[in-house]
Amino acid sequence: MIGILDTFGEATRTALGFFWKSGWAFVFGYIISAMIQAFVPKTRLTRYMGGAGPRSIALATVFGAASSSCSFAALAAARSLVMKGAHFVAAVAFMFASTNLVVELGILILIFLGPAFLAAEIAGGIVLIVISSLIIRATYPERWLERAREKVEAESEAEEEDFDWGERIRSREGWMQVGANFAHDWQMVWKEILIGFTIAGFVAALVPAEVWSIIFLTDVGLGLPAWVVTLENAMVAPFVAAATFIGSMGNIPLATVLNANGVLFAGIMGFIYSDLMVPPLVAVNAKYYGLRTALYIAAVMYASIVATALILNGAFALLGIVPESGRAVSDVVRFAIDYTFWLNLTALALTAIMLRLALLHRRSHGAHQHQMDGDGPLKRAAAKVAVAVLAVGT
Repeated sequence: MIGILDTFGEATRTALGFFWKSGWAFVFGYIISAMIQAFVPKTRLTRYMGGAGPRSIALATVFGAASSSCSFAALAAARSLVMKGAHFVAAVAFMFASTNLVVELGILILIFLGPAFLAAEIAGGIVLIVISSLIIRATYPERWLERAREKVEAESEAEEEDFDWGERIRSREGWMQVGANFAHDWQMVWKEILIGFTIAGFVAALVPAEVWSIIFLTDVGLGLPAWVVTLENAMVAPFVAAATFIGSMGNIPLATVLNANGVLFAGIMGFIYSDLMVPPLVAVNAKYYGLRTALYIAAVMYASIVATALILNGAFALLGIVPESGRAVSDVVRFAIDYTFWLNLTALALTAIMLRLALLHRRSHGAHQHQMDGDGPLKRAAAKVAVAVLAVGT
């Protein structure tokens, strides 16, 4: 019984350590994201996404990188683009960019996995978009996707107003909008972050390294060629990510656990890129476009993720900069009075300012509650369980 309690306590401390280490990064990242959303007139970009060419893909990538990192929000925004006439190639590029090239994700990867993984995430995110675009253009099921477009065009959504960004950034109203965006983004992602970090803490404490070595064929004495193990890691990682049911940035702590247990670089990158392939997100796409189109999008994503992970591994190996696995989770999540402490204090102060601005915006414009697809009773129940587990373990 004592051993069980000790393990439970260790898992809780690890999960809380993930929160401690990354709290400031989330706040800083979402403030930057909220500012981009408030001050960049994205309506001007959406007018040029109707084709499948480089300009349309590039604009979708920029638009995605300027959006929230919430996976469910990415799907909803991509659907909105399709409604407004964007090509499916651009919509998929947007989805990948909004979950792989956003500021807050980059900060989190830098903290937990280091600069080499951050460089890989940025370069790979671009490669991922290029490969998925080429696959869709080569396999484009025109009849399926036209039916999917007809499905979403039956609904309507208000266009975002155009505005002068210079005037807005100098206005009180503009900064109130920043606060509202900050609060809205947190409202969308806090459950995924809470669930993901809690699961990561318990996986780190409870799952022995031998399990990961069996799943990813590392150190199992089979004598397999290195390229076979690399290929297996890249191909299996998306399924491991799907099994977690965690989207958005909640999978970064789990990627840290994989890194600490010897999973290869290709496997870790494949895992990180697969947040859009978890079953709840595929189900949301099925609701938007129909099951057949949702499965087609998932298949394109899987092929693109595996190819990107292998290309990254090959390129980094050629340059001699492949990051080695083995960074201990305990080293990442340790509590100390260091830069993290002071940054978290600063983040608390900034959060108070943002929430004050959000309150002013709400008083001025009224409350706007939007039910996010995928934010159902199961996720709410899982978030409550995570809170209870952390409270008991503490």
